[in-house]
Amino acid sequence: MSQLRRYFLSGLLFWLPIWVTILAIKFLVDILSNSLLLLPPRFRPDALLGFHIPGIGVVITLLMILLTGLIVANFVGRRLVAIGDRMIAHIPLVRTIYMSVQKVLQTLFTPGGQSFRQVLLVEYPRAGMWSLAFQTGDGTSEVIDALNKEPMVTLFIPTTPNPTSGFLMMVPEKDVIKLEMSVDQALKFVISLGVMQPLNHNDKQLLK
Repeated sequence: MSQLRRYFLSGLLFWLPIWVTILAIKFLVDILSNSLLLLPPRFRPDALLGFHIPGIGVVITLLMILLTGLIVANFVGRRLVAIGDRMIAHIPLVRTIYMSVQKVLQTLFTPGGQSFRQVLLVEYPRAGMWSLAFQTGDGTSEVIDALNKEPMVTLFIPTTPNPTSGFLMMVPEKDVIKLEMSVDQALKFVISLGVMQPLNHNDKQLLK
């Protein structure tokens, strides 16, 4: 029985990552392909060509994204985006959702952005227990004023193995420890449940 269990676990460890990767890719492909459903039926590729081409939705969606980026990156495009933003800003519920998503994406994907700038070590969920966290910014001025001008940092503590959920906290700067660990290393550590240990400075020197 122990041998069968070992063989089963070995097979599971081989196939499970492949299966999860395939599901993740299929999920992304389905999202990109379904974007064509926004087009009127007679203008969809299947109707225009008379037959179905697998993956055509993904290709067209990616081309549309690139074309849109080309347009909005120039002066005229930026002006049009600014006009659209001002129009959306007058719609009560929509503006809250749209502006929030826009700010988050700009922070995450703009080159030189300040999101996830530093990997931190913070005592959580109680004293004596430490968790990895990512600094997402400094403390807001209102919070700093409320805490008698004490310097604060805003940080995100991810959950494992899904780092897209977690806890947003504001912590006194003196209560966090800054690590030399890269953001990529920290994310791998979280996703792997701590199995993939980040290399420290001495380990990197030995590998060289």
